[in-house]
Amino acid sequence: MKPTGTDPRILSIAAEVAKSPEQNVPVILLKLKEIINITPLGSSELKKIKQDIYCYDLIQYCLLVLSQDCSRIQGGWTTISQLTQILSHCCVGLEPGEDAEEFYNELLPSAAENFLFLGRQLQTCFINAAKAEEKDELLHFFQIVTDSLFWLLGGHVELIQNVLQSDHFLHLLQADNVQIGSAVMMMLQNILQINRSKRTKMLLEINRQKEEEDLKLRLQLQRQRAMRLSRELRLSMLEIVHPGQVEKHYREMEEKSALIIQKHWRGYRERKNFHQQRQSLTEYKAAVTLQRAALKFLAKCHKKKKLFTSWRGLQELTDARRVELKQQVDDYVRRHLGSPMSDVVSRELHAQAQERLQHYFMGRAVEERAQQHREALMAQISTNVEQLMKAPSLKEAEGKEPELFLSRSRPVAAKAKQAHLTTLKHIQAPWWKKLGEESGDEVDVPKDELSVELETLFIGGTKPP
Repeated sequence: MKPTGTDPRILSIAAEVAKSPEQNVPVILLKLKEIINITPLGSSELKKIKQDIYCYDLIQYCLLVLSQDCSRIQGGWTTISQLTQILSHCCVGLEPGEDAEEFYNELLPSAAENFLFLGRQLQTCFINAAKAEEKDELLHFFQIVTDSLFWLLGGHVELIQNVLQSDHFLHLLQADNVQIGSAVMMMLQNILQINRSKRTKMLLEINRQKEEEDLKLRLQLQRQRAMRLSRELRLSMLEIVHPGQVEKHYREMEEKSALIIQKHWRGYRERKNFHQQRQSLTEYKAAVTLQRAALKFLAKCHKKKKLFTSWRGLQELTDARRVELKQQVDDYVRRHLGSPMSDVVSRELHAQAQERLQHYFMGRAVEERAQQHREALMAQISTNVEQLMKAPSLKEAEGKEPELFLSRSRPVAAKAKQAHLTTLKHIQAPWWKKLGEESGDEVDVPKDELSVELETLFIGGTKPP
């Protein structure tokens, strides 16, 4: 059955082959090479073109031409070598469809045998050639034919056995010429590498299938063992349980099994949610840390830029400008004569200035210490917050992990202690005292109770002596 949507170029070549005489067919088939070369390798378009070429019997025409006498073909060995390239490229990556048996059992072996026969003919012509130019040309055609054969074997590894058992290939191996022999040995080496890689893939596939079968067998044995143990357990329970309690026992077992399944499912779901939240929390903390570091760095750079701004100095003054400025200064001094000041007044002004400077520097030192104290408290609070966010829940805490919930700040410890005592008083108070109270109302706690040292979590600070 002819395919639909056939490339018009293939239809034109097929029609031309059908109408032309036999001696013009090889030259017409060479047009297929241009179509194949301009199509991207490995594309679906190239695959469709190969199917069209096969469906319109153009591959069979190439095979028939290669089986004819070389002297009768127009273009000689040039046309034959190009037809071998077309045939090998069309056969590799082709999906024959309904004619798969004919393609794999008849067409491919015939193509490989024809390539070997052409190589043997080229070998004979090369040995009988007298001119060096003719020998070089024949060696070039021989290389093209062997490359086409290797390309065909690379796409259809099952042909390697046919090639190695062929009489034409044995005659090629027995060549006396060094150039032909080296080319044949190179082809043999490539064929053996393809065969070795094929065997390696087959061994890997066999091992994989064996591992899968072993795994299935182990799983089946484990399932059978579990079923046998379950049945034995049921039989032993039936021997122990009273006949009237069997249904009740079954219901209890079903409920217990359902609880176990639910427990494992909920645990898996919670662990999954925890890991997702932990990842997002880690990313958020990393972003905050990077932003904080970047802002600090930019602030330092801005501060340094302000402090160490280079002094550009004054513009260059001319002599006339200097004389003019000197005249202005002298005029200002004559108009604004300073009042005379005694030595006593000068010393008093100096003492006042020194006192003010001392007061300023002392206040500045106090402000710097207060600022350092605030920064230390902020760093301590940030560290405590990060430790609390990283710490597990109290139910899962083990070892020294509860120490992460302790605070080293007395105000925080006092506030936590007050909240704890407030909660305890609210819980322990009788119900009639809770009437009319809101959950957020504060309860006054005596100071002596706050000074009591409780060995509980969220209570920090140093212990009193």
